[in-house]
Amino acid sequence: MKFFVDGADIQEIEELMAMGLVDGVTTNPSIIAKTGRPMEEVLRDICKIVPGPVSAEVISEDTEGMLREAKVLTKIAPNIAIKVPLTQAGLVACHRLSQQKVMVNVTLCFSPAQALLAAKAGATFVSPFVGRLDDIGYDGMELVQSIVMMYDNDPMIQTQVLAASLRGPRHVVVAAELGAHVGTAPASVFKKMLTHPLTDQGIQTFMADWKKSGLSI
Repeated sequence: MKFFVDGADIQEIEELMAMGLVDGVTTNPSIIAKTGRPMEEVLRDICKIVPGPVSAEVISEDTEGMLREAKVLTKIAPNIAIKVPLTQAGLVACHRLSQQKVMVNVTLCFSPAQALLAAKAGATFVSPFVGRLDDIGYDGMELVQSIVMMYDNDPMIQTQVLAASLRGPRHVVVAAELGAHVGTAPASVFKKMLTHPLTDQGIQTFMADWKKSGLSI
């Protein structure tokens, strides 16, 4: 499963890239707004260091507005993926952009039926929101499982399942187990995946034994 960082902090992205953990980046208006910088500037900086897909979300609600914004965003870098909402206007924009060979990430997916429509519209990625479903009492991973199974049953579908709104290490692991093509999470989640008390304990034991030995490298 590919790892996409859900964020716009350059330092955090670079730290994960140093470990080979970044296959792409996802952003949204809320994430960009937190930087206090212009959207184009932030996206350009990210694309300079990340060769994989970088999702940039449109803010218009009508198709023509989405397409106008997409035209501006795709000029930033060739690896920009246009992020559109799973609405009628969003799917029209997705279909037209996909015909132009532009990568499209259809976001805010909450049902298998929506995911099927996104695939038919030509989406490069569809983003089921796991954490937000969990928040209202549903099992978000059941949605991921259903979409993966549905797509696997149709060889004509090329859309990748991008498990989004992943809140912790367990979410990432389960998404991978279910066959999601991509998982996107904040940098903090991937950093948490590094830690385990037995790893820390083992390092402390090894270091203590080495010091007792009086040997050196």
